[in-house]
Amino acid sequence: MALTAPQADDADASDDLAVSRLARLMRPFVGVAVPATAAIAALLVGAVMLLSFGANPLVAYGELITGAFGSADNLADTAVRAMPLALVGVGICIAFRTDVINIGGEGQIILGAIAATVTSMAFDDVPRALLVPMVIVAGAIGGGFWGAIPGALKAYAGVNEILSTIMMNLVAFHLLSFLLQDLLIEPGEIKIQQTRRLSPNADLPLLPGGTRLHIGVLVAILVAVLGYLLLFRSALGMRLRAVGHNPDASQYAGMAVRKSVTQALAFSGACCGIAGAVLVFGSESHRLIGEGGAAAFTQNAGFNGIVAALFGALHPIFTVPASFLFGGMLTGGSDMQRATQVPAALVVALNGVVVVFVVGSLRLRDRLRTWAGEVSSYGGRA
Repeated sequence: MALTAPQADDADASDDLAVSRLARLMRPFVGVAVPATAAIAALLVGAVMLLSFGANPLVAYGELITGAFGSADNLADTAVRAMPLALVGVGICIAFRTDVINIGGEGQIILGAIAATVTSMAFDDVPRALLVPMVIVAGAIGGGFWGAIPGALKAYAGVNEILSTIMMNLVAFHLLSFLLQDLLIEPGEIKIQQTRRLSPNADLPLLPGGTRLHIGVLVAILVAVLGYLLLFRSALGMRLRAVGHNPDASQYAGMAVRKSVTQALAFSGACCGIAGAVLVFGSESHRLIGEGGAAAFTQNAGFNGIVAALFGALHPIFTVPASFLFGGMLTGGSDMQRATQVPAALVVALNGVVVVFVVGSLRLRDRLRTWAGEVSSYGGRA
């Protein structure tokens, strides 16, 4: 009888060790398996939705993939669609890592576009090698200024940043409409809200290959790298993330919490402003257009960029491929809708299903990783 208790303890310890080993083996696969399973589940749900409208899911998904990635031109179109999403997404990463919610991407895109447009008009004779960087920097300044306003309101007046950034969107929409009805409108135009054809020296140069792809893709990659260096390889980034993790502890440690909040939204707005410059000077019209409602030229990048950032797990580098995939969904969705004759609203709903499943899976992945780490540590102590 005296040996029973030690044997039971040994059995429990052996079970704990086995569980901890299993947890250690699981950790590398959780990051891939959970989002992949969620994506498959989203496709199955989407297939049911397509069948309910009489469409063949295999044909629909085939058209989606072909329309997004089926040729060099399609790949270029997807990349062009993804550029503003990546730029906005990097800005969202910076804001969210500081625990600041930026819903004002649309307005910051517009202010960046306005600043870049005015710069192009004022310096239209400057050589392209100088004017292209000038309009991009002007876009960053315009968007950064527009983002800093709700940042300062939150930091120094306690104004909720969700409300203030949404209101700043509305102000930006009406400001653009006013400017295109009076100050910036093309001479001789009465009904069309657009500027004159902007300086060719400000056009973003096309990349080799004979497609629409331009250097905006390089700008997006550069901004993503700079965003990563800012957040994870600089003292400022460490302070921003510390404030986002625990503002009270950061304040107690002597960090300038209010300044950090303002800086985070300013940096976030700057990224969105660059997206505005890229949208104007990388477009085929090469002019700022306000026709079509709430600044149709933004392509809803201010909101879709939030989704891209969540797809990329709020990491600036991962946001770039996530934006490319999401851009492919948007580009290929048009071909799918034309081929299957399903309502356009269904295509939007399918995108939403994928977003909900994949973004939700990221939260589950993080919880599983935390559990695996705790179990493996417990087993190691045992």
